[in-house]
Amino acid sequence: MLKRTLLLSLLLAASGTQAQDQAAQDQAVPQDQAVQAQDQAVPQEEPPASQNQAAQVQPIVQQVAPEICMTCHGSDGNNWVQKDDGTFGKTDGGADSAKLAGQNSGYLLKQFKDFKSGARVNPVMNGMIVMLPDDTMKEVAEFYATQKVYPAAAKNTDEQSDAFKLGQKLWRGGIASKGLPACAACHGPAGKGMPAQYPALAGQFPEYIEAQLKVFRDETRTNDPSKMMRDIALKMTDKEIQAVSDYAAGLR
Repeated sequence: MLKRTLLLSLLLAASGTQAQDQAAQDQAVPQDQAVQAQDQAVPQEEPPASQNQAAQVQPIVQQVAPEICMTCHGSDGNNWVQKDDGTFGKTDGGADSAKLAGQNSGYLLKQFKDFKSGARVNPVMNGMIVMLPDDTMKEVAEFYATQKVYPAAAKNTDEQSDAFKLGQKLWRGGIASKGLPACAACHGPAGKGMPAQYPALAGQFPEYIEAQLKVFRDETRTNDPSKMMRDIALKMTDKEIQAVSDYAAGLR
């Protein structure tokens, strides 16, 4: 906890310094000289100090953000860590924490903002994200979106099993008699998602997908646009949720 606090302080201090320098620069320029014709502008060999500091924020984010988030999501957003014996396993967050690596940046940013506003409730995330400026949240989203994803394994890969066939049916075509649309219609045939509303699900932990469908169903998660996911999940049985979650996780 102390480490996270120090890292957050470093990040916020960098952002604060940038804002103070920009304000000082704005006050130093008389209003009647604020706009110059292009032919009167004097080329600068170096960018202003405020721009130099802005350039330094991105490396800070790349170093600090993974450290803040790594306990639950891993340093690269894959939610896995190397253990003392050299093997790899899930972080402290386990499958309850999403893989962030390779996720659509637009979707990640929306979730960060929803955690910050309270539109999406999670005691850990609500407490962590509230301290980050909006610009930093955007940079963190872009950082994780560029990380290589190491897919989680599906529990069931037997294509002849009833569970696999049910998951495939729900994903590809839905169940018209129940009013269930195909998952692929929004999340893509290969589960890559569509920014910013529909997340990538391919390679995500099946347990995490299952858990999110269930919190949509019982309406403890309510940040889906137009209640889309709540209306869908409400029509699904536990068996259907588990089957399609596992199928989605196995997509590549």
